Amino acid sequence: MLLRPLVLLLLLANLALFAWSQGYLRMLGFGPAQQAEPQRLTQQLRPQALRVLREGAPAAAPAEAAPAPAAPESAPQ
Repeated sequence: MLLRPLVLLLLLANLALFAWSQGYLRMLGFGPAQQAEPQRLTQQLRPQALRVLREGAPAAAPAEAAPAPAAPESAPQ
């Protein structure tokens, strides 16, 4: 007799957690914190040079090795 209310309570708790984690409760003031790191996008040097390799595939040497950009020097005053 006690098992049915317990199962119903757990089902409602799971639905509430799902709604919270997906952001459906944000209009009510509840929800997980937004996570964004826009400063990382500005720090990328050459994202177009990245290549995704399959696991176990040997990494080939790049055709041309480009030197890393030097840090800007301060202007003499």
